[in-house]
Amino acid sequence: MCSLLSEDVYINGDGETSRDFTYIDNVIQMNLLAGTTDNTEAFGEAFNVAVGGRNTLNELYDLIKDNLNKVLITNHQLPITKSPIYRDFRAGDIRHSNANILKAQNFVGYAPTHDIYQGMEEAIEWYIENIGVRSE
Repeated sequence: MCSLLSEDVYINGDGETSRDFTYIDNVIQMNLLAGTTDNTEAFGEAFNVAVGGRNTLNELYDLIKDNLNKVLITNHQLPITKSPIYRDFRAGDIRHSNANILKAQNFVGYAPTHDIYQGMEEAIEWYIENIGVRSE
């Protein structure tokens, strides 16, 4: 079984590649809005589902680690001190990506409820329960 503590974490490139990460509740909201809209201009359209922000892979790693450590320390366990392992950049990877959500907002009233920080706070317990934090 995989453990959040024992697995190495690999980051392609220097970790400063960035993306517009979003939480599952935002995706669910957008799907419900798109599936129930009366706005005929939205029919057959494609929409970006995101938050409208941008975080690096290094920031994402630190966010996951920090949220795991809060739980570990609360449970009197040693915190994660491991650093990611950097590899070569992936061929053809886009360095920075930021989704434009204006069309989704205008056509169906999409309004993200969770940024990456709120989403991680809500999701971390699920990861711990389903993947685990046991040492090997």
